[in-house]
Amino acid sequence: MTHFDPNAAASKDSGIFGLPFTAEQAQLVLLPIPWEVTTSYGGGTSQGPKAIFQASKQVDLYDIDLGNFFEAGIAMLPESPEVQQWNQAGREIAKQIIAEGGAEHQPHLTAALNTVNQYSEKLNQFVYSQTQYWLTQGKKIGLIGGDHSTPFGAIQAFLEHYPQMGILHFDAHADLREAYEGFEHSHASIMYNVITKTPLKKLVQIGIRDFCEQEFNLIKQNSSRVTTFFDSDLYEQKISGQGWEKICDEIIHHLPSEVYISFDIDGLDPRFCPHTGTPVPGGLDLQEAWYLIKKVARSGRKIIGFDLNEVSPGNNPEAADEWDANVGARLLYKLCGWTLQN
Repeated sequence: MTHFDPNAAASKDSGIFGLPFTAEQAQLVLLPIPWEVTTSYGGGTSQGPKAIFQASKQVDLYDIDLGNFFEAGIAMLPESPEVQQWNQAGREIAKQIIAEGGAEHQPHLTAALNTVNQYSEKLNQFVYSQTQYWLTQGKKIGLIGGDHSTPFGAIQAFLEHYPQMGILHFDAHADLREAYEGFEHSHASIMYNVITKTPLKKLVQIGIRDFCEQEFNLIKQNSSRVTTFFDSDLYEQKISGQGWEKICDEIIHHLPSEVYISFDIDGLDPRFCPHTGTPVPGGLDLQEAWYLIKKVARSGRKIIGFDLNEVSPGNNPEAADEWDANVGARLLYKLCGWTLQN
């Protein structure tokens, strides 16, 4: 840091946010996962990590709440060529399955479905091993997707280090579908897999506004483990005069002392993320999300790690539309700051 000027423009060969740290020097390591194999609507989220990295060079480093927290060190690992290869191969097969309406009740698609699920298993193991390695090195970890299926392996690794942790889940979708379109590790099934395949004790969801009856019933049947703040209820509270601070207190009340944040950017109002894979009207304002994260950190709870997913730069690289990545980079910086502050 001796010759680093935080007030100057980012240099061409600098790291995430224009910082000079290697992963070994940094307290917080970011793991990019360029993955969108089972994406069922819009595409482009596999380009999210790269787009966020590029946009991060425009983020001013001084934070009004946290000062120069970046001095603790933040570094983003390079994307894995192996993961890129799995994503490309798996995506081509999955597209064929999706084009036929999914693999459910279609025996002729079984072999193709098994291949896609195998790629997803490889991805989960890769993410698990990478997260486990850096946690054992004493680092804080943040994952950047990719679609929202990407953090399953990371959550598994975190639970081994923090067995009492809870997840604060920002999303437009409940993500509690069982094997959506036949894909066992669909982006629409991440929290179903967490609930059914890990010992997670508490999942708190916020901003949820798109879900099926099966998901709604699963929430009711698992009320001790899953607390969901539906977007329509939050809107009614706000429009009837309830302050956001008090609503945040109610949300935080359900969280344990150690909190992992899983942030699907489509939890925000789509004006912040118009190119995300599955945008839904409604949702949180960016400032509301930032305020809730700050309140969690200042409540005495410890933010132990996070993932940020579903940022897409759009399908037209010629359009030079950097809005989604710009918002994603600034959201990422806040997540880094409150994780390091803890």
